[in-house]
Amino acid sequence: MRLTRTRAALAAIALLAALSLTGCDWGDNKTSEPFKDASRSHVNNGSPMDVVRGSDGFSNVGTKCDHGNRLYVAYHGDSAYAAIAVVGQDPTCQ
Repeated sequence: MRLTRTRAALAAIALLAALSLTGCDWGDNKTSEPFKDASRSHVNNGSPMDVVRGSDGFSNVGTKCDHGNRLYVAYHGDSAYAAIAVVGQDPTCQ
């Protein structure tokens, strides 16, 4: 019984040491991440995105025009998911 408790304590210490050494940065924020994404073409639409911040518990939405098409991106905080929608040839994108 004592050997089992000792092994469990050593396993817990090893787990905590491994977690502390992994270098996880819990402060990551994908909304301010500087282009750690796939390579991009030479075309750059540098115009800012209009952002609609949802109430707590609801997704945020960003929208902008690109080559006459309206793009919508919905994201929820730092979650790993997002949704993208495109309105082709949106008349408000002139």
